[in-house]
Amino acid sequence: MTASQVFTKDRLHGMGKVARWAIMLFAGGLTAIVLYGSIRWILGIAPPTPWVRDTALTIHLLTAVPAIPLGAYVLLSKKGDAGHKLLGRIWLTLMGITAFSTIWIRHINDGNFSWIHLFVILTFIAIPQSIMHAKRGDIVRHKKGLLGFYIGALVIAGITSFLPGRTMWQWVFY
Repeated sequence: MTASQVFTKDRLHGMGKVARWAIMLFAGGLTAIVLYGSIRWILGIAPPTPWVRDTALTIHLLTAVPAIPLGAYVLLSKKGDAGHKLLGRIWLTLMGITAFSTIWIRHINDGNFSWIHLFVILTFIAIPQSIMHAKRGDIVRHKKGLLGFYIGALVIAGITSFLPGRTMWQWVFY
């Protein structure tokens, strides 16, 4: 396989093989690590994290975790049919709820907003933009926007959830 074949876009997905593999590996890996940490917390193996009983964080976890593999599936599956549209709406709804719940998650920063809250603004801009682009038939911008949204709101924000002191750090590594 040549380098140009690795990066060649296909008609079904609109992205190269490297990008598809990166999304699959990220989604699978992050979902597995999050599930591992969640199981450790449920079984009492992870240290106590009393802030998890906070409603906002609970809602955040219950919507962000399934959004990781669902978003990857929507990005990687066949486009344009009723299934894609339904799953895309579900994914964007999960992301909207996740962002909304994030507004009240401020236990790490002494009750103040932190730089991670910028992803809330990203989400509240990306969701209506993606819907607008799809409705107008501007599928190129719809695809690019949602891929960027996935990378920003789930890949980058997801990785930062494992920084020391954060909940997932406590559950997985502590």
